[in-house]
Amino acid sequence: MRQVRSTSGLARETPGGLTQVDNEEGQESPSTPKEDGIAPTDLPLSDLENSIVGWESQDDPKMPLNFSAVRKWVIVWALAAITFMSPFSSSVLAPAIEYINKDFHNFNPTNGPFPVSIYLLGYATGPLFLAPLSEIFGRAGVLTSSNIFFCLWHIGCALSPSLGLLIAFRFAAGIGGSGCMTLGGAIIGDIFPIEKRGIALSLWALGPLVGPTVGPLIGAFIAGSIGWRWSFWIVLIPSATITLILAIFLPETNHKVLLQRKTKHLNKELKRTDLRTCYDAGESGKLSQLTILRTGMLRPLKMLMFAPMIFIQSLYVSFIYGSVYLMYNSIPPTFETRYGWGTGVSGLVFISIGVGYMAGLWAFSMMSDRTVVRLTKANGGAFKPEFRLTIMIWYSFLCPLAFFWYGWSAQMKTHWIVPILGLFPLGFGVIGVFMPTQAYIIDAYPSYAASGIAAFTVLRSVIAAFLPLCGPVLFDNLGVGWGSSILGFVGVAMIPIPIVIFKFGARLREKYPLRL
Repeated sequence: MRQVRSTSGLARETPGGLTQVDNEEGQESPSTPKEDGIAPTDLPLSDLENSIVGWESQDDPKMPLNFSAVRKWVIVWALAAITFMSPFSSSVLAPAIEYINKDFHNFNPTNGPFPVSIYLLGYATGPLFLAPLSEIFGRAGVLTSSNIFFCLWHIGCALSPSLGLLIAFRFAAGIGGSGCMTLGGAIIGDIFPIEKRGIALSLWALGPLVGPTVGPLIGAFIAGSIGWRWSFWIVLIPSATITLILAIFLPETNHKVLLQRKTKHLNKELKRTDLRTCYDAGESGKLSQLTILRTGMLRPLKMLMFAPMIFIQSLYVSFIYGSVYLMYNSIPPTFETRYGWGTGVSGLVFISIGVGYMAGLWAFSMMSDRTVVRLTKANGGAFKPEFRLTIMIWYSFLCPLAFFWYGWSAQMKTHWIVPILGLFPLGFGVIGVFMPTQAYIIDAYPSYAASGIAAFTVLRSVIAAFLPLCGPVLFDNLGVGWGSSILGFVGVAMIPIPIVIFKFGARLREKYPLRL
C-alpha cells in the first residue's frame, strides 16, 4: 500500500478502510476514533515541501467523505431516481412485443424480443468506456453526459419508423442508461464510509431491481391503451427532469480527480511543475493522456478476466439476473394462456417480485453494515471486503426455491395466488446475491470502483440480453414446470459458490493482486 506523509504524523492510505463519525459541524470525519473499537484511518494530507498534494485536514470540507449528511442523502436520492428510470425503460417494452410486431409487420419470433434484449447489450457496452472515463475525468461530467444521451435517444425510439431503427435507437439508449447503473455505486463509495454504505447502496439499488419489475406492469397498460410509443415519452419526461437536477447539484466526488484538479491549480498558482497528488506519488514519470485513456478503457475487462472473485461472482449474479429477465418475458404469456388473463392484468403479477425486492433490500440494509462492523471487531479491527458476502450464503437458496415453486404451481394450474406467491422469494433472493457482490467490489477496489462495477455489469447484461431469447423455446418445448425447473437445477448447482467465495476469497484476492 502506498504511503503518504500527513501532517498528523500518520502515513497510510488504506482503500476500503473504515471511517467514522459525525463531528459537531454535521460532517463525517474519517479519522475520528470510534467507541466500538474499530480502527480508524487517516486521510493523506498535503506535504508541499515534498511536492505532495493531499487534503488540507482530516475534516477538509472538499473531501466527499466529509460532505454533510443532508448533502449526501440528496445525492443518493437523485441517483436512485435516475437509476430507477433507466432499468424501468429496459423492461417497459416487454408486454408490448406483440403490438410492436403488429405495427411493423414482423413475423419473425426471434426479432420480436430484440427491442428489449438489445437495450441490455447497450448496458454491456457503455460501462466499458463510461467507467474508465469517470476515473480519468471525473464522475459528475460523465454521468451528466450519459444521462443526456439516454434522454435524447428515447425521442428517437418514440418516433421510430421501423423495427430496425427501433432496435438501433434502443441500443444507443441502453448505452446512455448504463451510466447511472455503473457510476451510481462508485459515487456512493466516494461519499460514504464502509460501515454506512449498506443503507445508501440499498436505497440506490431500488432502481436497478425495482425498475425492471415496475416496467412490465406499467408497460402492459400503456401498450393496451395509449400505445407502446408512449412508453418512451413516459420515460423521457421524468428522466430529463432528474438529469437537469443532477447536472446542477451533483458535485465531483472522485477523490483522485479532485486532487488532480487541485494539483493543477497549485502548480499554476505557485509556478511549480513538481507537485503530484498523494494518490500518484508512487508513480514514476508522467503518462500521456492517450496512455491513461487506453489503460482506463482496458481496466474493466482486465478486472473481469484477472480478478477471480469478480469473475466468479459476476457469473453467479449474471445467471440469476438473466433468469429474472427471462421470467419478465415469460410471465405474461403464462398467465394469459393458463389463467385466461389479459395483458394488463397479467402485468400485476410482477408486484410479487417487486415486494420481494423491497423486503430483500430492507433485510440487506439492516444486516449488511452491522455484519461488517461485527466481523471487523472480531478480526481485531481489520476489515476485509469478504465480510460483505456472509449474508449471500443464506440468500442463495431462495432463487432455486422460487423457480420450482412458481413453475410447478403454474403447470398444475393451481389457484393463481400460488404461483404469484412463488415469485416473492425470487425477488428476495436476487437482492441477496446482487447487493453483497456490488458492495464487495466497491469495498475491495475503491480506487477503481466504477471499473469494477462495469466489469460486473458487462457480463450480467450480456447474459440478461440473450438468456431471455431462450424463454419461448424453453417453455414451449418443456412446459412452464420443467422449463422453470431447469433454471432451478442450475441455481441449486450454484449454491456452494457464496460459501467458497467467503472461505477462500481473501486468499485468492491476495494471491492474485490486480495490476491495473
